[in-house]
Amino acid sequence: MKNVEGKVAFITGGGSGVGFGMAKVFHDAGMKIAIADIRQDHLDRTMTYFEETGRSAHPIRLDVTDREAFNRAADEVERVFGTVHIVCNNAGVNFFAPMDECTYDDWDWLLGVNLGGVINGVRTFVPRIKKHGEGGHVVNTASMAAFITGPGAGVYTTSKFAVRGLSESLRWSLAPHRIGVSVLCPALVKSEIYESDMTRPQRFSSDIGPANQEFMARLPEIHQFGMEPEEIGEKVLRGIQRNDLYIFTHSDEFKEELRELFDETLAALPEGVPDPRRLAFEKLRREMNARAKANMVWE
Repeated sequence: MKNVEGKVAFITGGGSGVGFGMAKVFHDAGMKIAIADIRQDHLDRTMTYFEETGRSAHPIRLDVTDREAFNRAADEVERVFGTVHIVCNNAGVNFFAPMDECTYDDWDWLLGVNLGGVINGVRTFVPRIKKHGEGGHVVNTASMAAFITGPGAGVYTTSKFAVRGLSESLRWSLAPHRIGVSVLCPALVKSEIYESDMTRPQRFSSDIGPANQEFMARLPEIHQFGMEPEEIGEKVLRGIQRNDLYIFTHSDEFKEELRELFDETLAALPEGVPDPRRLAFEKLRREMNARAKANMVWE
């Protein structure tokens, strides 16, 4: 979507961090902004900033795991601004603990927000965007953890791998409708995601604590060295305008790890002569993908 002026954007987790950065950048690019967040204090702080800087946005209190509330939020945005064009499924939480010790409540809470929230956003808004026929774009926030794994945040990593797979597949489905799809993969951001437990519902309470208390205590300090949310917002805007599938925010920190990952993947493919019938099927699949890719033309 090259021309974003006058378009309506809906951003979950828009009261802080990456979502707040996107909201500021999108507004300055001429969009109408709806900011959704589960924390009223974050919404209040964001709206105060917008008012003091001469910006405007419409705030909505939203738990992204609540499907009925998501539909009400969509109705509200349409009443205020009209049809929505850009949806940023950005709300997310984190939890640091050995995944083999995590409880069902740990899994249900984190997957419910990080993956379920994306699914709910897609299911709520995509039919509406298809219906108005003006085109649009979906940005789903994953993480560099959608590519690079490690100990300590296995449940989070699982959710982000799923968001990546969802986004890559959704891109093929929506291309004929002039709806782009991007998966945002940030690394360390100047955000408050370390406060995730403040939004954890009581029904998902767990006795499992972080394995490294010292590390958790340092997270607020560590995040202060993260990338500024506005810089990420600028990269997201460019990604939307170019209809990029992947929007990476950090570069040199990960090049070597990604190279090792994909080299290891290619090296793991077995040698041998494939059955010609399988080759024919895969050729047909690639041709179908190529035709779908040809539809990914943006205005």
